[in-house]
Amino acid sequence: MDIRPTPYDHPDAVKLNDAVQLEYAERYKDDDGDDGEGDLTPLDATMFAPPRGLYLIAYAPEGHPVATGGWRSQEANGEGYADGDAELKRMYVIPEARGLGLARRILAALEADARAAGRTRMVLETGTAQPEAIALYTSSGYEPCAKFGYYRDYPNSRCYAKPL
Repeated sequence: MDIRPTPYDHPDAVKLNDAVQLEYAERYKDDDGDDGEGDLTPLDATMFAPPRGLYLIAYAPEGHPVATGGWRSQEANGEGYADGDAELKRMYVIPEARGLGLARRILAALEADARAAGRTRMVLETGTAQPEAIALYTSSGYEPCAKFGYYRDYPNSRCYAKPL
């Protein structure tokens, strides 16, 4: 697999972002069976531009995109972030490529890049309907932390942090 920096608004990134949004909507259906809304956190491509962020896409040997992940800089603000935070966003592996260690490889690359950019802590928000994500992060040294970000007031939101 080839993992390379790619702009967040690149067509391959948009394609995978659309896929993860559909998965979020399915996983977070409400009690009536209505689809959830996906992740409404406001994001744009400039947030992932080096040196204040990075967005990665993993490509299969055949050339199609199979996984993504990015980080963006955060500083202390009213949403609960701290100075020096790097926030992990849009970690996703297509179903056909799961179990190959791609998420772990992307996570390690993002942590190394954020550390090199002077960030001191990686933070992330996930939810109770994503047990695989929680398992990845906790097995990678992330620990529960005070809630932050767009979903900080949602009961099924879970926030984690790891010193860089």
